[in-house]
Amino acid sequence: MSMTSMVVLGLSIATVLLLMGAFWATLRQDRKGRAGAPPVAEVATIETPLAAPVSAPGHAGTDYTDPRTIRAGDRIAVHGSPARVLGAMFISWQGHQWTEFLLRDSSRRYQWLSVEVLDGDPPHLEVQLWTNVPTQGMVPARSMLVMEGVEFFPVERGTAAFRSEGDTGNPDRGLLDFADYRASDGRLLSFERIQGSAWTASYAQPLPPGSITIVRRAT
Repeated sequence: MSMTSMVVLGLSIATVLLLMGAFWATLRQDRKGRAGAPPVAEVATIETPLAAPVSAPGHAGTDYTDPRTIRAGDRIAVHGSPARVLGAMFISWQGHQWTEFLLRDSSRRYQWLSVEVLDGDPPHLEVQLWTNVPTQGMVPARSMLVMEGVEFFPVERGTAAFRSEGDTGNPDRGLLDFADYRASDGRLLSFERIQGSAWTASYAQPLPPGSITIVRRAT
């Protein structure tokens, strides 16, 4: 084989090797790119569930009984337990208004149900069920007090005007002294007295939305 033929053969082999090297390099680069950035799968859009019409305990929405519509003589259920609304007290203090309904359950136990609109964005209802506790002659202190081994700290106190409706055992109109306390664990304690009467105390149980249903309206 002549020298010229050998040179041509060598250049051809070199050219083939270069082309093959470029091909393999391109193939490796393509696989590397797919491994580092996998194709994005097409995912169906998930719709965010609509918020419930109630955003805070006691806030009345379209799906729940609005406790502000309760009237004396109604029969209601609290957590499914039947109770009769004997009467109501409409209370006003420094521009704030709230209502307290006197309930009697099937075991003839008496409790108060308070309903108050609290400021906020949007405003919401605070609904609480109050259960009497023995005070043994205690009076509300202006500092911390201990009730059944729990420390309660003063939150608010004052004298409010009230108007009664139905059977509450109180005058049609008058003044109501109150003193509210809160424990470190969030428990609420309130003292109340109709002026001229003795103090009574109650624990509060906040009620979540949907806790109250109206079984039958007063006729």
